[in-house]
Amino acid sequence: MQEKRYDVNGMTCTACALTIEKQLKKVEGVQQVAVNYATEKMQVTYDETKVSVDILADAVRGAGYELVAPAEGKGPQEEAPLMKKQEEHQEQLKKRFWTSVLFTLPVFYTAMGPMVGLPQVPGLAGDRNVMLLALTQLFLTIPVMLAGREFYITGFKTLFKRNPNMDSLVAVGTSAAFVYGVYVLYAIAYGLGHGDHMEVSHYGHELYFESVAVILTLVTLGKYMEARAKGKTSEAIQKLMELAPEEAVVLKEGQEVRVPTANVRVGDRVVVKQGQKIPVDGTVVEGYGSVDESMLTGESLPVEKTVGSGLVAGSMNKAGYLLCEATRIGEDTTLSKIIHLVENAQSTKAPIAKLADRISGVFVPIVILISLGTLLFWWAGGYGFNFAFIMAISVLVISCPCALGLATPTAIMVGTGKGAQHGVLIKSGEALEMLAQVDTVVFDKTGTLTSGSPAVTDVRALLRDEKELMAIAASLEGMSEHPLSEAIVQKAGEEGSPLYKASDFEALVGQGVRGQVELPDGKPHPVAIGNASMLEAMGIGVEECLKDADRWSEEGKTSLFIAVDGKLEGILAVADTLKEKSVPTVARLQRMKKKVVMLTGDHRKTAEAIGRQLGIDQVVSQVLPETKALEIQKLQQGGRKVAMVGDGINDAVALVQADVGMAIGNGTDVAIESADVILMRSDVEDVSTALRLGDKTILNIKQNLFWAFIYNVLGIPVAAGALYLGLGIRLNPMIAAAAMSFSSVSVVLNALRLKRFKAEGNAGPAVGTVRKATDTRGTTSREERKDQGMEKTLKIEGMSCMHCVGRVEKALGALEGVDAVKVDLEKGLAVVTLSKSVSDDILADAVKEAGYEFKGVF
Repeated sequence: MQEKRYDVNGMTCTACALTIEKQLKKVEGVQQVAVNYATEKMQVTYDETKVSVDILADAVRGAGYELVAPAEGKGPQEEAPLMKKQEEHQEQLKKRFWTSVLFTLPVFYTAMGPMVGLPQVPGLAGDRNVMLLALTQLFLTIPVMLAGREFYITGFKTLFKRNPNMDSLVAVGTSAAFVYGVYVLYAIAYGLGHGDHMEVSHYGHELYFESVAVILTLVTLGKYMEARAKGKTSEAIQKLMELAPEEAVVLKEGQEVRVPTANVRVGDRVVVKQGQKIPVDGTVVEGYGSVDESMLTGESLPVEKTVGSGLVAGSMNKAGYLLCEATRIGEDTTLSKIIHLVENAQSTKAPIAKLADRISGVFVPIVILISLGTLLFWWAGGYGFNFAFIMAISVLVISCPCALGLATPTAIMVGTGKGAQHGVLIKSGEALEMLAQVDTVVFDKTGTLTSGSPAVTDVRALLRDEKELMAIAASLEGMSEHPLSEAIVQKAGEEGSPLYKASDFEALVGQGVRGQVELPDGKPHPVAIGNASMLEAMGIGVEECLKDADRWSEEGKTSLFIAVDGKLEGILAVADTLKEKSVPTVARLQRMKKKVVMLTGDHRKTAEAIGRQLGIDQVVSQVLPETKALEIQKLQQGGRKVAMVGDGINDAVALVQADVGMAIGNGTDVAIESADVILMRSDVEDVSTALRLGDKTILNIKQNLFWAFIYNVLGIPVAAGALYLGLGIRLNPMIAAAAMSFSSVSVVLNALRLKRFKAEGNAGPAVGTVRKATDTRGTTSREERKDQGMEKTLKIEGMSCMHCVGRVEKALGALEGVDAVKVDLEKGLAVVTLSKSVSDDILADAVKEAGYEFKGVF
């Protein structure tokens, strides 16, 4: 089966989309088709052995519309011109509207002006000049009809094909009024020719050319406003497309050559200087830069890029020089895939739209029948043809299914676009709707709630200081490739501990390592690092640190005892640490009344310890990869709507099993392919953002559908004269036209309120703040922290960009005793929050080592 997306030209309302769907479903080999009036796109799944693009195009043409096949291999640079079609359509509608206004105003004035006391145009007043008045209105109305000829071309074409749409209603209504006006003109001429002044006076007040002109003008205005509003719903895609530069600088034979981005090939060396956008996905082979990836990931701080770092098309090099090798081009770039993903989501339909589709599919024919019934009812009731005719015309022009058809797709367009801006990619309208129904969130542990790699969390030294103990441990562990060894080496590096020469290295599987380490005295000393049983087997007592080991074990940490020269010198704990935002994210989900579950293959004791730190409702431990989906299934069988959040290959089946699968953006391709939602920032905080966005979007759709239904339920009876017999109230066709036009606009404007959606911050740091995840202290006010010497404000000179901010934050944040750092680039200040006393000299040295000038503490 082949799944493709095409543009469709010629649609004017939601009935058009439904007509195309019906026509294509008749084609043998077409499995599924969804036509979106709001995006003017069609997504179709078909058997390529039975169906070709030509067959699809013929079927669409048979319904009265035009299918536009996409070119293969297009990147954002080539797709961007497609977005201009909307702008050109808006401009065309704008010209049509002002042309209509130019001729409608004099028609309206000559017809309605005298009724409200305005002076009549000289030469057109009185029964003697009624023929001149009628001819003037006729010749002013014809240009308005020519300007709105698309209503008639499309309306009558679809009517004759027995697939009437909204244009059919306008075309039939205004044509009937125009033909009746011509009939009246002949009646006036007959009366004048035969001296029948009563006939002339009677028909002189039954010209409805002004209704034709005003209806066409108001409907055109509504179409223009609708097109403008619809254009705003696709701003997210437009902004993504604008990210890709049209040109790239390629290094050829040592020379920098500027070429169209479309001409860059895989393997080309691309130069990206400060302030330039990155044209293709690539890998840095030379240079250093600070890259802003915020539009793609939602992450506001620039990311440091060095040799070997990956680059994403559309991001911007804020500082530095980068030479990269192109790895993905055109539609293969991450940017193109994101654009396609958002477009696909906007082209799909949410299940909630099915009711509106069913109603819209039969709406126009029913309206035509109601209009005819209205005409016959009032005419047969003795109210005259003129009265009955006006009632019937009002029914036709007020009845527009566009509001119903726009209710769902416009909200989905804005919702998915807003999600993309926050780094939350939602693959379909169905996934977006399901997000609003989720009541249980299941997290994979490793790599999702935790960092996925072990880190040293605690150190206790007995005979020497911690820094020296870490130096000894890292010197020996540096000869091992075990993940725990890497964690110890990394910790020593962060603290600036020196590494000594090690020899006679031996790894004891499941126990630890041992060997010789040459200390500063120049002599080799036997060192052993491992669990308690290993050291005890070597005759080394570990009783002094057993309480630490037991306590850390309860916290889910692995304890390693360190012995030098046959004596116990200390103990350290290693654990897969929680991500900084895991705790506040779980808390937020619980405030949203969501049940939170953690799945892990870890031992029960470790899993429960992590569960306690997170405050999670339910922990399921010792789960095999193949049984994760079964755990999801159990929750679903209990009536739960489940969202699964994971990042690995072993999460793929569970992601598919869940009602909504969410993949962390740095996860494997398999996990991302299996998921319904992709969190580009690799940030668990975005889980709550996705759920809130789903809630807001579905609420918006329900509001749209409610008002669209209410509008038609109330509007059609009033137009048909339901209030006339009792209250004497009837609806003029011109007022009906205005109401019809603005009903669609109001639905789109309501959908645009979603653009104000903002992701909630959490208990973690704001932009420009570095906070350590191990902070468990109680909260104190800023004044208290100042009084206690726990907060210091540093004056720093030399910072010029966010890259500088990042370097200062990193340098100060790495100091022992520094709990948090917040840098104000504009003011040149850094606010440092301390957990213990840190001297001004140490802070100054850190700033200087980062390359900036320390001006004192305030």
